[in-house]
Amino acid sequence: MTDTTLDSTGTSTPTVVLVHGAFADSSSWNDVIARLRQDGYPVLAVANPLRSLDGDARFLRDVLDSIDGPIVLAGHSYGGTVMSEAADGHPGVRALVYVASFLLEEGESTGELAGRYPGNELGGALRPVPVRTPDGRTVDDLYIQLDKFGPVFAGDVPADVASVMAVTQRPIIGEALADKATKAAWKTIPSWTLVTLADLAVPAEAQRFMASRASSHAVEVDASHAVTVSQPGVVAELIEEAARATAR
Repeated sequence: MTDTTLDSTGTSTPTVVLVHGAFADSSSWNDVIARLRQDGYPVLAVANPLRSLDGDARFLRDVLDSIDGPIVLAGHSYGGTVMSEAADGHPGVRALVYVASFLLEEGESTGELAGRYPGNELGGALRPVPVRTPDGRTVDDLYIQLDKFGPVFAGDVPADVASVMAVTQRPIIGEALADKATKAAWKTIPSWTLVTLADLAVPAEAQRFMASRASSHAVEVDASHAVTVSQPGVVAELIEEAARATAR
């Protein structure tokens, strides 16, 4: 699907695959994408279904299987949960980059780790919308309340931009946040973590705990959960660092 390029040493340039999390969409990576492409990286931003961990991971795995050559995989928030599941044992994935994200151990859930440390204000900001699944069940699709989206999710994003992000947010089925991880790709694939210190959705202490446990290369930044929008240069720099460090 995606062709890699070669630099002067003959080393293949990886395709960077970006996975958004809940309450966001692929446009949240736009400014990161611009920087990566300017520096010569092929990029693909995946539309994460946000329906179930198993289904979301299988979808991402199929996308990864369609890419020729090495891959650097970056996930924001719940996108990190999905990529840990999808990338396990994948021969093309060279590095994992967790951005304000989750590095789950087998048997843990996204919701569990988000609430393990104080400072999470996301739970009280959610609005459930009952929806029917294809098999006829009724489940809750979770949205962030519009008036709380900026303060809780995107505190350092300009208000006019945050208000549009609130309107275009992608909801997540509540059960997906409770689904337990069955794989942990970070155990066998080198990882990098961007810890967001002003995060009210995934507290910094939770991010630090997960990064330390995984022996992930951690970098801290004074940013909200929406760091891909507020500080795209920092995000792109960490992704490129992972690409360079794992070049073969």
